[in-house]
Amino acid sequence: MGTRGGSPAKTSIDEALLSQLQKHVAAREIERGLACLRAHRDVICSLDSRQPNAARLLVLVAIWSDIGFSASPSVKELLQRFASRSHLSISDYLCLRMTEGMIAMAEEAIETAIPHFDFVLGLSAELDNRFLLSIANYWKGRCLRRRGDYDEALIFTGRGRDLARELSHPRMAAVMQVLEGWILFQQGKWNEAVRVSEDAENALRETDDYVTLGNIQSFHGRMARRKSLFDKAIQFFEKAIEHYRRRDPQHPNLARSLANMALAKRGIALQLQKRVDLGVNRRRKDHPDSAKTTTISRETPAPSASLARADDRRRLSQLRREALEHLAAAHAIYEHRPNHHGSGTVYINAAYLHLDSGDFPQAERESASAYKLAEAKQDYILMCRSRILQCMIENAKVEDEIAGTDSGNHARRAFDFSQEAIELAKHTQHHMLLATAYLWQGLTHCNSFFDNLEAARESYDLAREACGETQPESIWQDLQALRARVLRKGSVDPALKAWSQGQVGDKSFRQISEEFADIVIARVWEREGRKVSRVADRLSISPKKVRRILARVGRRKPRTR
Repeated sequence: MGTRGGSPAKTSIDEALLSQLQKHVAAREIERGLACLRAHRDVICSLDSRQPNAARLLVLVAIWSDIGFSASPSVKELLQRFASRSHLSISDYLCLRMTEGMIAMAEEAIETAIPHFDFVLGLSAELDNRFLLSIANYWKGRCLRRRGDYDEALIFTGRGRDLARELSHPRMAAVMQVLEGWILFQQGKWNEAVRVSEDAENALRETDDYVTLGNIQSFHGRMARRKSLFDKAIQFFEKAIEHYRRRDPQHPNLARSLANMALAKRGIALQLQKRVDLGVNRRRKDHPDSAKTTTISRETPAPSASLARADDRRRLSQLRREALEHLAAAHAIYEHRPNHHGSGTVYINAAYLHLDSGDFPQAERESASAYKLAEAKQDYILMCRSRILQCMIENAKVEDEIAGTDSGNHARRAFDFSQEAIELAKHTQHHMLLATAYLWQGLTHCNSFFDNLEAARESYDLAREACGETQPESIWQDLQALRARVLRKGSVDPALKAWSQGQVGDKSFRQISEEFADIVIARVWEREGRKVSRVADRLSISPKKVRRILARVGRRKPRTR
C-alpha cells in the first residue's frame, strides 16, 4: 500500500478480491483460492482495522485458514489489530466475532467458540450476508458434534447446507453434507449417512478439495471398521491418506487416518488371536495330558499344522508392529500440528494394542495420558473412552490373577472407572459410548471378584437399551459375552423368579408381557436350533416379530438402517 506523509493510506480493500475469495470457497476451488491469497499476501500483511472492508477480508482469511491456508501473520495476530472497535459497523463487528469463534474452534476451545457463533447467528439480519451465515451455522455444527450434541449439531449443519443451496453453491453444501454424514453415523443411522456422504462425494469428485475428499474416504473406512470389514476399512483409509498428502504431507487429518488404520489392523489381529486361542484350546482338549509328558507322542501335530500356527503368530506380531508404527507416525504429525483430541486418540489406540499383548503398565500410561489431554479441553467423549479403557485394564488384571491379594483393589478401581465413564457419556448424545460404558460396568459386576450376576444383568439391559437397533459388530459381540456370563449358571431368569413371587415393581402388565416375550422367544429360539421359522410356527407369531424381539434382546444382530 502507498503512504502519505509517512502514514499508511486508508485505501479500501478491493471488492473484487473479496468476491474472488468467496467464489473460490463456494466452488471448492482450493488451489485457485490459495494462489489468490498468496498473490495478495502484501494486502493481508498490511491489513489495517480502519480500512473499509478490513473486517470482511479478515473473516475470509479465517475461512481460508480453516480450509488450509497458512496465514502469516496468523489470523490471531491479524485480529489483534482490531483492538479498537468503536468505529466498526455492526456487520464488521460480527465478522470479528465470527473470526474469534474460528480461532477458538481451531484451538479446540469449543465452549469458547460456540458463544461467538451464537452471537453472529442471533444478529443475522444485521450481518446481512447469507454466505457468512452459512459458514457460521456449519462451524457451530462442527463444534456441537465435537461436544457430542449430535441432535443440535445436525440442525445447525442442515441450516448451513440449506443456505448454501439457496445461494446456488452445491459444492459448498456438499462439504456440509460430509459433516451431516458423520453425525448420522454417530447416531447409528448408517444407511442415511452413506446416502448423504455419497451425494457429497458425487458433488466434489471433480474438485481439488482433497481434504474433504479424504474425509469422505475416512468415513467409508469407519463404516467398514464398525462392520468388522477390516481389510476393506484399511483400503479406504489408504485412499484418505493419499488425498490428504496431495494437499499437505503433514495434514492433521492424515494423522487421524493413520490412527484409524492402526485400529483396523488391531481388529484383524484380534480375529487372528481368537483363531490361535481356539487352536490352543482344541489341542488341550484333545490331549489333556500333553503338558505333563516329555516324550513325543504319535499324535504330535503334523508339520503343516505347526507351520500354520507359526505363520499365524508371525502375522499377529507383524500386525501389532505395523499398528504401532502407524500410531508413531500420527503422533509425529500431531507434534507439529497440535491437536488434543487427535493425540488422545493415538494414546488410546496404543493402549489397546499394549493391553492386547498383556503389557498392562504401558497400557496404563497411554490411557492416563489420553485422559489428561482430554480433561484439559473438557473433551467428554475422549475422557469417557479413556475411563472405559482403564476399566478394561483393571478387569484384565483381576481375570489374569496377577493382582494377587490386591485383586479387590483392582476390581473396585475397575468399577469406579466404569461409573465415571457412564457419567461422562451422559454429557453427550453418543449412545454407543454410553452402551459401551454400561457394558463394561456389567462385565465388572460379573468378574471373578464381584461375581454379582444380578447387577450385571441390570447393566446388560441398560447397555442393550442404549444401543438401540443399530449395534456395531464389536459391541454386539461384547453384549453376547456379557449375556453368556450372566446366564452361565443356567439359573432361572431373575425376572421370572421375581414375578413368580409377585415382585413386579412399578411395571404395567403390558411391560411385563413384553419382557416375558423377550425371555421365552429367546429360549425357544435356542431350543429350535436358532431357526426363526420354527419359532414362528411353534408360537403362532410372525417371523418378523420373532426377528424384532431377538434383535431387541441381542440374540440376533439387528439390520442397519
